[in-house]
Amino acid sequence: MIEYWHNPRCSKSRQGLALLEEHGAKLRIRPYLSTPPTLAELGAAWEALGRPPVIDMMRTGEKTFKELGLTRESPEAELMEAMAAHPILIERPLGISGGRAVIGRPPEALLELLQD
Repeated sequence: MIEYWHNPRCSKSRQGLALLEEHGAKLRIRPYLSTPPTLAELGAAWEALGRPPVIDMMRTGEKTFKELGLTRESPEAELMEAMAAHPILIERPLGISGGRAVIGRPPEALLELLQD
């Protein structure tokens, strides 16, 4: 089962979802803007991604990123808290399965979750 953090208004998120469905993936779709992840869930996703720089999980081009005064040099804890408070800042799409996670940029990267 892949938990898929999805924004239906995003073309990459729609493409990733279609790709996983084409490959027969079992999905639990989470519309993360309306059901935002907690700080603990974001931390678990970060761990499953392999603990990259937190900034790599963020949409730095979002207006909210600038409005909050965030930068690429902001402390990682501050970035995580910002994503928890403002889920629009979370890079999408994100697939999580079996202790692994992948950001679907490009959408084909999500196919990694289908490999055992």
